[in-house]
Amino acid sequence: MTAPNAEAVQRCIKDALNDSGISAEDIDTVNGHLTATSKDSLEIENWTKALSRKGSDFPYINSLKSMVGHCLAAAGSIESVATVLQIKEQFVFANRNCEAVHPEILALISEEKIVKKMLKTELNIAAKASFGFGDVNACVIFKRYIK
Repeated sequence: MTAPNAEAVQRCIKDALNDSGISAEDIDTVNGHLTATSKDSLEIENWTKALSRKGSDFPYINSLKSMVGHCLAAAGSIESVATVLQIKEQFVFANRNCEAVHPEILALISEEKIVKKMLKTELNIAAKASFGFGDVNACVIFKRYIK
């Protein structure tokens, strides 16, 4: 039940893209599940495969858990609000305690995509994912609303 299922995670991300009609190249930022555990590199690998993007082509990525911890059942809701606020205010919040990035992650994506201090930038589309025990996975695609 607690073993990560890479295929299910990738399918979850791809299904969210298909359902939203958004292409992977249009994702500007990802608010990942990322819990600062040994499985973060596997999550990043799943994102690179699902989006078919890696290195410097990968979107910015962050995790609210670095600032507030893991809110368990409320994590997805709280992190979704944070993702929408990033789009509304046009910034990517920083990852805390991320000075030494694991080499397995750096082999997949460029370090500049791991935001370490708040970044003001244009954001139009963001992905938010939560991955849980027993393949209880969710991925939501948020798009900027322009009047």
